Amino acid sequence: MSNRMRISGFSLARNATKLYYPVKESIQSILPLVDEFVIALGNCDEDDTTLQEIESIGSDKIKIIHTVWDLEKYPDGTEYAHQTDIAKNACTGDWLFYLQSDEVIHESALPVIRERCASLLDDNRVEGLLFDYLHFWGDYKHYFKSHAWYAKEIRIIRNKPDIHSWKDAQSFRRIPGFDGRDYNQKTGTHKLNVVKAGASVFHYGWVRPPQYMQKKYVSFVSDYKGKENAHLFLKYKQPEFNYGDLEKLHRFTRAHPAVMEEMISRFNWQDKLDSFNDREARTVHKHEKWKYRFLSWIEEHIMGGEQIFTFKNYNLLK
Repeated sequence: MSNRMRISGFSLARNATKLYYPVKESIQSILPLVDEFVIALGNCDEDDTTLQEIESIGSDKIKIIHTVWDLEKYPDGTEYAHQTDIAKNACTGDWLFYLQSDEVIHESALPVIRERCASLLDDNRVEGLLFDYLHFWGDYKHYFKSHAWYAKEIRIIRNKPDIHSWKDAQSFRRIPGFDGRDYNQKTGTHKLNVVKAGASVFHYGWVRPPQYMQKKYVSFVSDYKGKENAHLFLKYKQPEFNYGDLEKLHRFTRAHPAVMEEMISRFNWQDKLDSFNDREARTVHKHEKWKYRFLSWIEEHIMGGEQIFTFKNYNLLK
């Protein structure tokens, strides 16, 4: 890495281990690349061990900012963006590498990302780097190529004060003069100009034992709508999450990131997956609906994998 280039990693978390997030693995996956890693750690429940997990990494690169979430002030998932901005604002690097606590980078991609950042450091047209996504579902052997899921997203941004996390922290926008309140605002915001990073994010957000997946889903809805209203918005209401028929998905035959080896070895819910029956009464997942299956077929077989009729929160430079 150039002596004049610094890369910061940053993230947010709350109740990560309680909800089966690979938070430790996520941080470890880019720790060799970054000069520092800043994480905004929210007020976790007493039975959560996220702080201990992060501290067990034992790296002086890691800076933990303890926060208290305010879901009334930041509703509809925007507290995620607010927490992301807290971590971002504490970063000192030229480039800022954002990973959510269920996202992991393969070690083979680190030299590619390092070189990409170095070569683009002085190209001020470029405000961010765009990553491909591998969305795993149910276990570590099945993933999506579906119109129902975002195929690419911004995960590295320049360290500029007017670049902020946007909406529910899935992406970023330039928001000049932002007052730090309405992360859903569109007026006066600008999509970032990005180039491809040449690397993929391994997303494990839907790989959990079924009982943990249901708890995570309920927690997610609560963060958006408030605990007192969450039951009104629950789409999946069964005690354990039903992933459906995994054999309709794509099989993953390559290697997972090395940092995931221990977590993958704990996989012990195959019998629950085998017991799922598509004929039983359950909520149909978005990716199972005819419209998305039809669009996914067109994208894969005609468009060369390029998504059509989908919102893209970036301007891809040639």
